[in-house]
Amino acid sequence: MLLQAPTSPPGALDRPRPAARGEGRFGPAPSHDEPLSRLTSAPALLVGLVVVTLLAAGPSQRLDEAAHGHWARELTPRLQPFIQHVLDPIAGQAVCLPVLAVVAVALSWRRRTWRPLCCAAMAELAFYGGVGLLKVVLARPAPTTDDADLFDGGLRQLGWNGISFPSGHASEAVLVYGTAVYLVGRWTATSARTMRALRFGVGAIATNAVAVSYYLGWHWVTDLVGGLLVGGLLLRLLVESDRGDWRVLRRTSRGHRP
Repeated sequence: MLLQAPTSPPGALDRPRPAARGEGRFGPAPSHDEPLSRLTSAPALLVGLVVVTLLAAGPSQRLDEAAHGHWARELTPRLQPFIQHVLDPIAGQAVCLPVLAVVAVALSWRRRTWRPLCCAAMAELAFYGGVGLLKVVLARPAPTTDDADLFDGGLRQLGWNGISFPSGHASEAVLVYGTAVYLVGRWTATSARTMRALRFGVGAIATNAVAVSYYLGWHWVTDLVGGLLVGGLLLRLLVESDRGDWRVLRRTSRGHRP
């Protein structure tokens, strides 16, 4: 449940609620010493992304081609419209961006601060500046071209079919929905159980994005894995930046106290 703005001295409303003992970046979270935290750290995600990109550049292309198929059209043609027009858009900008905007606006209004809106804007900039840049630079053709080589596509040559790696839907599912959950945990007193459910929801949406894109035959497998990794990396960097910024602000404010 969203908190009403507390009656506090000027400037206090710009501060997120203090993290309780045992809380992490998404509200209550596991200890940093646990394996999951290490696996989702920025260095680990960056290494994973580099490895998957190198595999997509050559070693895994035969596997990508062998695993690809237009499964929805071949196996469940009657369900393809539902999969394509209902399940697939869940991770698209038309759905995830309004969700993030509503969360950010509501929290900014209730807490009387621009911080949630700024964080949401940074997530969107990270998507276009990070994922979009990788897509354009790596220029991997989509499976519709029967060409899995990096740098063989491009917007000018093939349009949207020329920028397949990394998957935009997979990265959006993690980055945009993950940012919304982070903001809820950062700016509200939501219970640990609710935060676990919200994190599970992000995982379910990301799984849906990967499964649907693969089943429709719109991406190579390494596109989807790369999308999850770059989305997670950008989310981690955004969260670390936001929390680090507040640590600096708190140290500065303490240094100016009379």
